[in-house]
Amino acid sequence: MKISYNWLKAYADFTESPEELGVILTDCGLEVESIETFETIKGGLKGVFVGEVKTCHQHPDADRLSVTTVDIGTGELLPIVCGAPNVAAGQKVLVATVGTTLYTPKGELELKKVKIRGEASEGMICAEDELGLGDDHEGIIVLPSDVPVGIPAAEYLQVKTDYIFEIGLTPNRIDAASHIGVARDVVAVINHRKGEGTLKLKKPSTAAFKVDNNDLHIPVIIKDTEACPRYSGLTISGLTVKESPAWLKERLLSIGLKPINNVVDVTNFVMHEMGHPLHAFDADKVDGKKVVIRKPVKDTLFVTLDEEERKLTGDDLMICGATEPMCIGGIFGGIHSGVTEKTTSIFLESAYFNPVSIRKSSKAHGLKTDASFRFERGADPEITVEALKRTAILIKEVAGGQITSEIVDEYPGKVMPALVDFSLERAAVLIGKTIPRQEIINILENLDIKVLKESGDVLQLSIPTYRVDVTREADVVEEILRIYGYNSVELPERLYSSLVLSPKPDKEKLQNMVSDMLAARGFNEIMNNSLTRSAYFETEGFEPVHSVQILNPLSQDLNVMRQSLLFGGLETVAYNQNRKVADMKLYEFGKIYEKDHAKVGSANALAPFRERMQLSIFLSGLRQPETWGVKEAQVDFFDLKAAVHAVLNRMGAANEALQVSEESLSPVFAFGLVYSVNHREVASLGKINKKLLKDFDIRQDVYYAFIEWETLLGHASKQQLLYAEISKFPEVRRDLALLVDRSVKFSQIEKLAFHTERKLLKAVRLFDVYQDERLGENKKSYAVSFTLLDDRKTLTDKEIDKIMQKLAWNFEKELGAEIRK
Repeated sequence: MKISYNWLKAYADFTESPEELGVILTDCGLEVESIETFETIKGGLKGVFVGEVKTCHQHPDADRLSVTTVDIGTGELLPIVCGAPNVAAGQKVLVATVGTTLYTPKGELELKKVKIRGEASEGMICAEDELGLGDDHEGIIVLPSDVPVGIPAAEYLQVKTDYIFEIGLTPNRIDAASHIGVARDVVAVINHRKGEGTLKLKKPSTAAFKVDNNDLHIPVIIKDTEACPRYSGLTISGLTVKESPAWLKERLLSIGLKPINNVVDVTNFVMHEMGHPLHAFDADKVDGKKVVIRKPVKDTLFVTLDEEERKLTGDDLMICGATEPMCIGGIFGGIHSGVTEKTTSIFLESAYFNPVSIRKSSKAHGLKTDASFRFERGADPEITVEALKRTAILIKEVAGGQITSEIVDEYPGKVMPALVDFSLERAAVLIGKTIPRQEIINILENLDIKVLKESGDVLQLSIPTYRVDVTREADVVEEILRIYGYNSVELPERLYSSLVLSPKPDKEKLQNMVSDMLAARGFNEIMNNSLTRSAYFETEGFEPVHSVQILNPLSQDLNVMRQSLLFGGLETVAYNQNRKVADMKLYEFGKIYEKDHAKVGSANALAPFRERMQLSIFLSGLRQPETWGVKEAQVDFFDLKAAVHAVLNRMGAANEALQVSEESLSPVFAFGLVYSVNHREVASLGKINKKLLKDFDIRQDVYYAFIEWETLLGHASKQQLLYAEISKFPEVRRDLALLVDRSVKFSQIEKLAFHTERKLLKAVRLFDVYQDERLGENKKSYAVSFTLLDDRKTLTDKEIDKIMQKLAWNFEKELGAEIRK
């Protein structure tokens, strides 16, 4: 949200500089993200001065150029070559000097000393368009003869400089979505810091408002008082719609708004002044000469100001004439009822709409306007008439006309201010400091919070209706702290804490441990939005019916909760690939969400919904950065498998406890493995299939794994870390070459080996695989090493041979293996 420094000063006579004011605003909860300079003429005409043309004669080598000398008050005449047909000696002109940057319709132009057809030129005598004063380029600007030579053009043309604060407004602070709202906080802070009474908030007066006659009365009927609790309006006739005066255009341009016409500009001005949106209808286009607030039937067609035809949802609150809709209430006007240059009478609306109704319609139609921004966060129901009067006064000032009706104010159920009992004692506990009673009362009064009654240390407070976010005692404490200053609360000299026994295992500690381990292996952590697009889960391997839908999605790209971390990770891979980052090692901890339709309708409304934590791992590109000493190699499935095994081992899931399968592998993989512990799937890993990569425009292989983190945590909770002395006795290694069917997996050999020798066998490793037709049809050869160790003594050859014979016999019996010599 943009706030103008000069505009703000109209409501509070502060002396702080823009930088000092930026600190004050940030300290009181209105974070200033940037401060930008705004000038009524871009560049502020720096380097441009009033000059007098002393001599002027035709250029000797160019028929359309003149050679002049110009006095700009420096004591030296500037030689300037000018191409304007109207330049002449004795004229007072505007001269841009060497080094000046001009902002022309064709772009920026920096003036330098040049020679034009052999004649020196040290500046420019300017036309309107060259200074940003208009579009005329027929000739130079000629000033009255009495203008002093040498004065800056900015001074003569009264160029104004302003400072614009970009405020990151939080959703709860809609009361500050106006210049008066921000000024209120400024007054409160400065009064607290410099002493009560230093500043007063100067609100614009509406005492001059009066009804001229009742020639055009338009009644108002509210048919849905829940969606529209209050609606005020009046008519103005005999006005002239035209361009706004300079002061009004400057105000709007300073905060980034484009002036439209004097009537519309006044409604925008008042919205940014007081924080309340208004709308003007062409009174001649209000059919039946009455206004009806209702919800038309579903699929009614309505053309908005942007000339787009929209289908109404049936829940859209519309401002209608006797029969036809004119405006989507609180959001966007209609094309047929708006104010144009032909308009001579208007019906001016100032209403309060239900925030929920506005938000639903805004989301349904994808319309985000300044009005909907304010209404959906909670406008002030008590300001409608005051805003109406202020707008009517200004419209009469800039467009003429007469107020031709009394104010129609339909307000069937008055919105009452919230009442809060505020304990000074409890406030001191929450703040961590005792603030003097009168100081608190002064802060509250500066914030328009009234003290209705004092009973001991308890104050009964009346909260203004525009503070929709202040409903509890804790909210009032926050308001006091904003103005008092968080930095003014000293840190205590002593801190108190209690010991808390946390359940084992410590989930956060284990997650951080695995994160550190992956980071040490060269991985980068990513974090993706839990909201994603439903189209992803129409991919094979997912069930769209299990997606948790968002009722009012921000867009179709964020309309469901994710069922998997896969698609967010692929978006990240594609994003990096498109920015020339091809080598990626990524991981993400995140929750996934599913809906079980079998449980819909159960007594527990949350029963159909499930969420669980997963860890995803992605590998793509080179195994390690390009360097002269290492041969380039792409990551492959075994790099991914090693990373997954590292996580499983770190969490205590030993290799012998894992069951390996390919049967339940998701279709998103071209190939891969599924690991289970005690018949519960704990990890799936593999290579992403080409079709899915093509959908994301990813042009290189991607390897992906997901680990069911909560399942793994359950296994880790049963593990105990045991320490043992390093053996004093040597390990023994023996190798076997096994000829097996191609369907036999190494995991089967490893599992059978540990089952055969539980005590002395410490490791089983595959160090070579050989396949050849000469081995036999569908045969392959595995070279496997076995590491044996006895912690009590050195193994003898006889003991070793016995174990190896037993292993070989079991391999032959269980797996049909042949021992190759």
